[in-house]
Amino acid sequence: MSISRDKIEQVAWLARIQLEDSEKEALEGKLSDILGMVDQLQAADTDGITPMAHPLDATQRLRPDEVTETNKRERFQAVAPETQDGLYLVPRVVE
Repeated sequence: MSISRDKIEQVAWLARIQLEDSEKEALEGKLSDILGMVDQLQAADTDGITPMAHPLDATQRLRPDEVTETNKRERFQAVAPETQDGLYLVPRVVE
């Protein structure tokens, strides 16, 4: 599949990208090659093949869900302008 210069100019205009004529020529060739590869991939027979979430089918190693830091809320809130019941009080911005 090939892409026309008109399509390249249209996409460039939509993306607000200014392209020189030489860049348009280069993009025309490169994008046509990419679309050709996509056509080759679509032609591959995938009947009977189940989709995979990951090509290696590996399980993710997870760390144990444990608290690793001590509670420092009192120290952090000691320097805050206003707090109440463990929460930071800020001026209202929406009425």
